[in-house]
Amino acid sequence: MKAICAQLWIPLLGFACTGLAHADDAGSDDRLLFSAAGATLSVASGGGSGSAGWLHNFNADNLAGAAVEYDTIANGHWTFGSLNAATTSGPAGARLSLYGEIHEGEGDLGTNRFDYSVVAVGLIRTFGPHFSLLLDDRQFDVDTSRGNLPKIGLTYLWGPRLQTAVAYQHSVSGNLGTNLGLIRVDVYGKPLNWLAGGAYGQGAPAVFNLQTDIIEPGSGRLKEVFVGAGKSFARSDLTVVADYLDLSGTRRVTLTVNYIFDLRATGPSK
Repeated sequence: MKAICAQLWIPLLGFACTGLAHADDAGSDDRLLFSAAGATLSVASGGGSGSAGWLHNFNADNLAGAAVEYDTIANGHWTFGSLNAATTSGPAGARLSLYGEIHEGEGDLGTNRFDYSVVAVGLIRTFGPHFSLLLDDRQFDVDTSRGNLPKIGLTYLWGPRLQTAVAYQHSVSGNLGTNLGLIRVDVYGKPLNWLAGGAYGQGAPAVFNLQTDIIEPGSGRLKEVFVGAGKSFARSDLTVVADYLDLSGTRRVTLTVNYIFDLRATGPSK
């Protein structure tokens, strides 16, 4: 039941945290990541999700993590585990980050069980202190929906307090039938950081963890708007995101809370 804003921007945000916030910190670090969400669905009962994960920075350039998540909506539910890793190299202003993700699990729609598999690889390249390019490919195999969904994204940091990002996704195989444009704006302020954005285009339900028996793959016109706020503390970060998604008349409203706790007893705050 993850919102598209979370699924599609995690690599970009992870790179920002690794390549920018830790550029001057070569020590190892461990973080615990927790997430909880509740959702309403216009055509059936709502649901919720919860996840717990661990992220380890070996140094400023290399990280790896693992997580487990449970989701439910309407009469469907699924559980999956995740592994991810990233490495970054290159001089300042020309950094190259390579990452990979594996999400494997299974679920039940009430009438049948299904496998849940999403595998992704990608890269992020910076050009100077303000501009970065993201290239990503995701292989989906969720119930009856499967295929490749490549993505290209551009991010520009206008200054210390404003960042914008745009992305485009188009499925090239299988039956995903996905063709999406996305935009996100981040404002870094005190005492809160703000984010807002949206997506529009063609989407397959399984990509967004909706039940495949609500709308057939490739038939969904998707519109999404999200807004959120976050606050950093001495050793933790808290973010709350509200998301509205309309997939061919099937509407979902989700409220997600994400919490990151830094296990390191000393060092600069995040």
